Parts: sequence; C-alpha cells; structure tokens
Amino acid sequence: MDYHSKHRYRLVDVFTQERFQGNTLAVFPNARDIGERQMQLIARELNLPETTFVLSTSRNDCVARVHFVTPAKEMVFAGHRTLGTAYILMAEKRVASLVTEFCLELPIGAVPVRIEREESSPMSPMLWLQTPPVRWERAYEAALCADALGLSLQDVLDVPPHRLNAGNPTLLIAVRDPSVVDRAALSSEGMRRLRDGEAAPFCVFVFAPTPTGAYTRMFAPDYGIPEDPAKGSSIGPLAAYMIRHNLIAPNSTTWVSEQGTRMKRRSLLHVRLHGYRGAQGIEVGGHVTTVGEGMIELP
Repeated sequence: MDYHSKHRYRLVDVFTQERFQGNTLAVFPNARDIGERQMQLIARELNLPETTFVLSTSRNDCVARVHFVTPAKEMVFAGHRTLGTAYILMAEKRVASLVTEFCLELPIGAVPVRIEREESSPMSPMLWLQTPPVRWERAYEAALCADALGLSLQDVLDVPPHRLNAGNPTLLIAVRDPSVVDRAALSSEGMRRLRDGEAAPFCVFVFAPTPTGAYTRMFAPDYGIPEDPAKGSSIGPLAAYMIRHNLIAPNSTTWVSEQGTRMKRRSLLHVRLHGYRGAQGIEVGGHVTTVGEGMIELP
C-alpha cells in the first residue's frame, strides 16, 4: 500500500463579510512537512488565486513564517493572503485572544497585522496590514496602456500610467469612470507589449476614482491569474498614486477600493492614511469570512 501524508487546509474569503464574495484563499495552517515543490503542485491543483503555507519561525517578533504561492509561482508579499492567514492563525488559537497586533514572517520581511475588534461584529474583526515602502519604478505611455486594455486613449485620465512596487509590482492605469473599468480586457498580446521584453512579472491594475475611493480591476496573467477579485498588495501603491495625482480629496484619510464586482466577487479593501498624505504609513484593511476546510493527500 502506498503511503500518503494528509494535510488539512482551510478556505476563507478575504475582504468581505459575505461568503462566496471577496477573494478566496486556502491556508495550510501546519505545513512543516510540505516541501516547496509540493507547495507549488498543491497551489496548481487547487487553482485558487492564492494558497498559503504556514511554517514555524525563528524570529522572536513573528508568530509564524508564511509561503505565498499562486498557481504559477511564489510571491514575496500579498495583502489578502496576509490578512486571510492571520485570521486563520487567530481561529487556530495561535494568537492570544487579547492580542491587538502581531507580525508574520514573509519573504519580504516581518509584516505587522493589526486587529480592530468592532462592537457591532466582535466575531469578525477588521484586520489591517501596514503596506511596505512603495517604490516608483517605470512610467508607461497612456496610448500603449489603453490599447493593451482594449480601450481608447480618450478613456484614460490625463495622468501618466506608472508601475509601482510595494512587494508586488503593479502597473496603475487611471480611467474616466467605472464603466470604462468594466470594459477593460487585457489580451495576451497586450500584456506582451506592456512587458516590452522585461522578464520580471507584474500586475496590471485599472481603476476609476469615485466619491468613496476607487472602483478597480486587476489582471495578473504573469502569475497564472487572469483576473484577481482583490489585490491588497496593490492598494498601497494605488493610494500613493492617487495622492500624487490629486485623485482623492486632499484631507481624506480613509477610503475604500471596490474590486471584483465585474467578476461577481465583490471585495471591499479599506485604506487608512497615517500622517499628511500617508507620509507616516498606509494601512490596508478588510474582513475575512470562513468558507470551509478540506484535506490534501501527498504521496
């Protein structure tokens, strides 16, 4: 008889309080016996936007070490995976009930997660993560971006598309209104032209400013994800971009990015700016909803 090891995982929807909305995540809370090659095979088998694997950490300032894996590759940082994994660690009692902040060890470094318990919903706290420093990388031609998304140049706002990076390189393209966001479609040829010979993968994030924040969509074919219903690691760069180009109210400190609606996976990603125009940090927050659990067998 062949021996198979069994590994439990839990499913959650992140950036939503409604089951089967938001962004789905599989979390393996005890992955010490799963090798990195097996992690990639499991992520491909489950075929979810992301899967995380929790390991022990040697850092005194972190409660666990986490691997983030998409169907195509491992990533160094991701927002919804960080918050979803943090929620499962809380549910598994690996975080003390009275703790209000703890850190996860990610490939990018120690990332703090803050717990904001709400009197109206004590069983579903708001979780916040601190966005890593945002780097401005490369500007793109608006006409090239419009064409790659199947849009006209008139659909794009008069601000230069730019790739920013807070652990996950993201090309941000601002358009005139949510209906334009919904019409956007990134073709493989369009992605090839945007890549322009560059080997490093990146995401393409199209958005329209709204009175409450932004209406957004994100395409990530480089990671094996045609479209992602919520991309927390891109929201810090989105905030930095909108601040620089005056696309949000000057005194605004909190707003919401709505994503995934076109996919019928509506996600609400909350943003909180600390200090003037976010100079003292950008937090991204949201709720997590439990969906179920399962078992994977490995030979």
